[in-house]
Amino acid sequence: MGSASMLATVAMRRLEGKVALITGGASGIGECTARLFSQHGAKVVIADIQHDLGHSVSESITDSSSSSSSSSATYVHCDVTKEQDIENAVDTAVSKYGKLDIMLNNAGIGGVNKTNILENQKSEFEEVINVNLIGVFLGTKHAARVMVPARCGSIISTASVCSCIGGGASHAYTSSKHAVVGLTRNTAVELGQFGIRVNCVSPYLVATPSAKAFFRLDDDGVHGVYSNLKGAKLETQDVAEAALYLASDQSKYVSGHNLVIDGGFTITNPGFTVFGDRK
Repeated sequence: MGSASMLATVAMRRLEGKVALITGGASGIGECTARLFSQHGAKVVIADIQHDLGHSVSESITDSSSSSSSSSATYVHCDVTKEQDIENAVDTAVSKYGKLDIMLNNAGIGGVNKTNILENQKSEFEEVINVNLIGVFLGTKHAARVMVPARCGSIISTASVCSCIGGGASHAYTSSKHAVVGLTRNTAVELGQFGIRVNCVSPYLVATPSAKAFFRLDDDGVHGVYSNLKGAKLETQDVAEAALYLASDQSKYVSGHNLVIDGGFTITNPGFTVFGDRK
């Protein structure tokens, strides 16, 4: 590679010198985002409860990285419902890499797929809220703990199209994702005075292992679910690219925003349209 090409490659690395912590980073959207962040120059801490997968992904990222100064990725066990685990994950990022620039609250669960509220158990509802909302709260809190003194940082949470509409998933899941957007907006107002941006991404149905298990669909089944935007499939890479934008300086004046990645699904009534097919 010539010197001009090398300079161009470096210039394209949008997270050069930054440190990112990703919860739920061992698989699905989290894993894809961890790999993309590393490709763009970030040191990545993968926080997950999937021990073997977490180690495997972090080792794979390090092996494929061009950095020789230190490992490009680290795995730390983290149950996002436990504050001590979140605190330890943040402290691990700071102790290993010296700072924390990006926090991606990505860990989440679908819970049980029950649509009848009379069949929902309180314990099932609480389980989803504990991971999807309390986990985001704790991640945001402890990221802010180290970002406030630094007077900068980007906190991103993975929400869902279910943060914008009803009827797309269970009561617990939909409630948790609506709440994530509310928490994002409230903390964006508070933390903006310290130069910290807080945003979330809300993807439509993606063929991740957890989503396929929740809806009992394979890849073809997921891609066959109604989509307003024809000719394109939503993939984990698309969500990772959106997170990359919010993590990078290219979004330096974007805060309190819910970036919906749904091909126009949430603004569409699929049962009624005045626009017919065009051949």
